[in-house]
Amino acid sequence: MNLEINTDSGKPVLNEAIEHLKSYADDKFSNDEPLLQHLNTLHEECQKSIPHRVLASQNGAHSTLLSLLEARINSNGENSNTDVLEAILKCLNSLTNKQPDIFNANALALARCLLDTNVNESVICLCLQWLQKACVMHEMNRQNIMNANIVQQLKRFVSKENGKILREVLAIFRYLTLDDDIRIEFGSAHEHACQIANEVVKDLTALLKEFEDTNVLADSLLTIGCLAVRQEICMNVDEVGGIKLVFQVMANNLNVVRLNREALKLLRALAGNDTVKNRIVQEGGATLLKELLQTHISNEHVVSAALACISTLTLRVKENSKIFFETGIAEIIVETIRTHPKNKIVQRNGAWAVRNMVSRSREQCDIWLSFGIEDLLNVALNEHPSVHQDIKAALRDLGCNVELKEEWTGTAEKKILNS
Repeated sequence: MNLEINTDSGKPVLNEAIEHLKSYADDKFSNDEPLLQHLNTLHEECQKSIPHRVLASQNGAHSTLLSLLEARINSNGENSNTDVLEAILKCLNSLTNKQPDIFNANALALARCLLDTNVNESVICLCLQWLQKACVMHEMNRQNIMNANIVQQLKRFVSKENGKILREVLAIFRYLTLDDDIRIEFGSAHEHACQIANEVVKDLTALLKEFEDTNVLADSLLTIGCLAVRQEICMNVDEVGGIKLVFQVMANNLNVVRLNREALKLLRALAGNDTVKNRIVQEGGATLLKELLQTHISNEHVVSAALACISTLTLRVKENSKIFFETGIAEIIVETIRTHPKNKIVQRNGAWAVRNMVSRSREQCDIWLSFGIEDLLNVALNEHPSVHQDIKAALRDLGCNVELKEEWTGTAEKKILNS
């Protein structure tokens, strides 16, 4: 770790900043300038690396910052200037980043108090970002935050009033559904998703028609997709017109890569409910997906998501496969596979889409073969051996010759005699 040293004192500037901040912990903030300077120094040092943040915590930075934050909250408006409050929150953000163990009950209580009492946009956003960092890689923090009824507290921000704050709230909802703490054998990601969805998924879906900002829309689509983990949640999204709203957002922003990628992931998640899956196709999903593939055929991220979505929507439903086929999408799928021969995910997802479309509709096979799909899949078979089973399944259902290998063979140590 490369610590910056104060040439005058010979001490690390990180340690000095913390010592100066400790002297302010019980102060009434009569002079904000020196305090701001030390907070900015601490923030800059903590931004450098995890070892810097660990050292700061070991020297009492976290408890000192919480004391400063509590004093600022309890000042009852004596300090209308939010610069110091924002600086404290920036320090807490940088200190907690990839070090969520330091986040404790006192920190959660202060964060909740800030969200209840402060109306400044920057302060609220910084507070929400602090909670986000506490959620990453820490299951107990996520459970404590959920147990503190944070979702109810954040519901008031799920509105069209402020898109910037809404994006931060959506990020917290997603982070609360993470399952990334290797120290915990069984997390509560599914339960958290269900609890959050029951509170906000209908409101979030309805908000899709209120925004034009593609970043807000993309975050909303991504969050709804993260929450759609059960059949009844998918139905709730559909009941408030979610399918038509998603289609409308996609049609209005056909050229926006990230938004359409998230929309495709959401449609695929909603298709986990068979009733919703059929409605997606019947209400024009096939035509829209064809148009999307044509528009973004050169973008491997969009086409891989689109092909995966097609494979899900046509899985075990012959009528859906027929509707897709009648749009002429087969030729576009083949051309997409031809355009990205080196991309394993595109080749695999393309094979899924082909297989699911023809598996119950063998009358389509001749048309698919006339577009040259067999040669493309055989090339992919040699190019991407790790997905050979997916590609062979597509070739098999197309009626092509496939060399199947017996995976599990062996020889007995003792010869088995027929009795």
